[in-house]
Amino acid sequence: MKPRIVALVPMRHHSERVPGKNYRSFAGRMLYEHIVESLLGCALIDEVAIDTDSPVIMEDAAQNFPDVRILERPEHLRAGMTSMNDVLLHDAAKIESDYYVQTHSTNPLLTTETISRAIETFLDCCADYDSLFSVTRVQSRLWNSQGKAINHDPAVLLRTQDLPAIYEENSCLYIFDRHTLEARGNRIGQRPLMFEMSGEEAWDIDEELDFRVARFLYAERAEMRR
Repeated sequence: MKPRIVALVPMRHHSERVPGKNYRSFAGRMLYEHIVESLLGCALIDEVAIDTDSPVIMEDAAQNFPDVRILERPEHLRAGMTSMNDVLLHDAAKIESDYYVQTHSTNPLLTTETISRAIETFLDCCADYDSLFSVTRVQSRLWNSQGKAINHDPAVLLRTQDLPAIYEENSCLYIFDRHTLEARGNRIGQRPLMFEMSGEEAWDIDEELDFRVARFLYAERAEMRR
């Protein structure tokens, strides 16, 4: 029997570095609408839920996405320093599911195809892994704050493409179950599966520059599809 899968999209009304970014105009629509549409297009997802304290998003979602469940974020989880894991624990207690997929409105380039591939990859091997998180491959010469090389020998000048790959958690996509979330207090379990995806698709809007770059990448992709 196919497991029940619920997608969770948490977003606050206020954002510090890019004001109002979740409902800011992006390619003719509010930013958050792009990821919601990608999730709704995934046949493996049974329900999409938005967790928010934003009256703007709640009103817009009610009009444009009537099948999406709205979870109004309680007052005690609205502070900027609130852990995302605490928000997810609240949401998982409200909606029963075998697995949860969590992503962000700030990943407008994430496609339905990649979401589906991540879910299929996890379901194929969930007996061996308790969670999944998306990563981006990094092959650059990295140093710590003490000037020590992290992933290379400065005495051996390898080409960057020949360096051993390391992986950055890109905060784009997570899959987990309620037991793992509650036991660990974390969406990443003790036996996580890393799901590699391109840096372009995983582009996250965190700063004003990120917004401009994401707009360019989105427009370029739209042009290529014509």
